Formats: sequence, C-alpha cells, structure tokens
Amino acid sequence: MRIGFIGLGSQGGPMARRIIEAGYQTTLWARRPETLAAFADTGATVAASPAALAAASDLVCVCVVGDADVVEVVDGADGVLAGLASGGVLAVHSTVHPDTCRELAKKAAAQGVSVVDAPVSGGGQAAAERRLLVMAGGETEVVERCRPVFDTYAGHVVHLGELGAGQVAKLLNNLLFTANLATAATTFDLGRELGVDTMRLGEVIAHGSGNSVALSTIAPLGGSLQQLAIYAADLLRKDVGLVTDLAVRADAPKGPVLTAAETTLALMDEFR
Repeated sequence: MRIGFIGLGSQGGPMARRIIEAGYQTTLWARRPETLAAFADTGATVAASPAALAAASDLVCVCVVGDADVVEVVDGADGVLAGLASGGVLAVHSTVHPDTCRELAKKAAAQGVSVVDAPVSGGGQAAAERRLLVMAGGETEVVERCRPVFDTYAGHVVHLGELGAGQVAKLLNNLLFTANLATAATTFDLGRELGVDTMRLGEVIAHGSGNSVALSTIAPLGGSLQQLAIYAADLLRKDVGLVTDLAVRADAPKGPVLTAAETTLALMDEFR
C-alpha cells in the first residue's frame, strides 16, 4: 500500500517514521515546513496539499488534534477526499467524536472510499518502540487491510466493531484515566496530611494493588496535578466532554466515573 500521513506531532511523527522505516512508499503533508524538516533524512515524499497527498496514496492516516482539524484536512477545500481515489481508505487516528467519523464516512462512501476510526494510546515513545495501542472501528475487511500498517507502530490492535466503536473505546479509556487522576492526587494529599512522604508513598503504591497509570504519572511530579494541568487539561476536557455527550444521548446515568473525571478537571483549573 502507498501511505499518506497527516499530523506529524509528538505522537504522529514517530508513527509516520515507523511506517517509512517499514519500507512503505510514504507521502507527508504538514502546515509548517519545520515539521517536515524532521523527515529530510527519510525517503518520504512531501505533498503540496492533503488532496495531492491523497492522490498519491491508497491509505491516508490522519493524526491531528480534534474534530475541527480532522474535518478541515479531510473535507475542506483541497482536502483528502478531494484526492483519494475509489478503493482508498481513510484512517482517523485522532481522538474525536464518533459522529465525526460517521459523517465523513457517508461522504467518503459516495466516492468509493472507506473510513476506519483508529484512535491510538501510548504516546510518541510507545510509537517509536512499536508499543502503541490501536482501537479500530469499521468493516472487518478494511481494518484487516490496514492492520499491517498499524502493526508498524502498534503492539496491540483491537478491532472493536463497527465504525465509531474505536472512538468510543478510546474516550472511555481517557475518561477512566482522568477519573483516576483525581483519586490519585487526593490520595497523595491525604498522605501528606498524615505525615507520609509523597515520593515514598508513590513507590509503595507503584508496587501495590492501588497502582494505576494515573498514579504513576503524577507520583514523579510530587503527587500534584499542577504540571500535568499545563499541557493536558485541555485535551482531557475535550475527551470528557465528548464522552459526556455520548452518555447524555444514550440517556445513560452519569455515574461516579464521570463525577470523578469532572473533579479532576476542577482540580486542574485551580492551577491555571
């Protein structure tokens, strides 16, 4: 397959590099030339627009930040759908509302293009080390066509079902992580009140039954959400908002996990 990749940030950049290193003919596009400069040592081709990238690709992977960004690069003027030929595939690695993927799929289907939602989890280092988790939604045959490409940067690819299922799973994962941050941070707060050293408490829990990724994330930061709030609060708020919308539409009860996630966001707001 010929691969196009859009979204060369801290996570997408290492993903694209793994695809290139695996020997796939790869085309890249980015708004900023300095982003592309990091790939000057590879054999990747640079396209003048998303449409031009798509015209040179069988599979286009998009790993931009949010819903508006995905819609712009895919369905905007000179976007991916303007260039991707019938039989092509669009893989949305961004974490977005499942309805965004479904709406794009309707437009793509009119020109014979398939869409897979394939959000990822793990970060840039995991991508570089081929340890990313890919949560895929879409037709089985299409997901299987994409799997060898996903395997270049993923340690685990899970096909969750129909289009949109991958996004729902990723949002639930991020919801639980956000909720766990509140329980971890307030546990460290209580520990300090009871005279327990934060770093040593973190070491203990890291080897105990109360451990979590959330706790391991903030333990080296003094058990506080302050530093995490600087670079992660907006992304976490976006994802909690999306899953809240899904819950409301499904008339599902709010439940303690959403309440805990909202507590985390409120605690982060104190540092901003």
